[in-house]
Amino acid sequence: MALADTMEQLREFDINNIDWQKMGIWPWPAKVFLCALLGGLIFGGVYYFKVSDMNLNLQTITAKENTLRESYKAKSFEAANLDAYRAQMVEMNNTFESLLSRLPTDTEVPGLLEDIDRQGAESGLAINEIKLETEKAAEYYIELPISINVEGGYHDLGSFVSGVAGMPRIVTLHDYTISLKKDSPILTMKIAAKTYRYKAQEQ
Repeated sequence: MALADTMEQLREFDINNIDWQKMGIWPWPAKVFLCALLGGLIFGGVYYFKVSDMNLNLQTITAKENTLRESYKAKSFEAANLDAYRAQMVEMNNTFESLLSRLPTDTEVPGLLEDIDRQGAESGLAINEIKLETEKAAEYYIELPISINVEGGYHDLGSFVSGVAGMPRIVTLHDYTISLKKDSPILTMKIAAKTYRYKAQEQ
């Protein structure tokens, strides 16, 4: 009987007939509806202001966790290969020291010029001029240009260039010109040689 009365009240309930001044005497289905509506609004507000902030914090923490995982993987790889890195550093230092030993110091430059002069003589060339030009400073090294002017046969010039390039000290050759001497089979070659000095040696 109670269920039948409840169904009858629900059928007769009209939201337009609600008297907001007399909420205490509303039929209980209206009260239930109002409570459900208020509960939904409260839940929605709590979700929007609280749960959404928690989700945002969760996303931030998740992103940070992924970053830390990637960092951990990278550092783990480096730690696992630490011995190999150390061996590589030793090899690089040895190579660097070897290259530095091939760069002349100020006191060795005259000897380098003598070596170039001797190489020309051994190649059968006539040395017209070997002249040290003005130094040029770069960020990590100082460039020492050398102007060379020699005369001789074609194969003698080739032997000289090969000999200079193969010297123990680092010497590079640039911007050569070869011309035939007037009324003679002799060739004249002008070539720019460059050697280098590491700046740290001066510091």
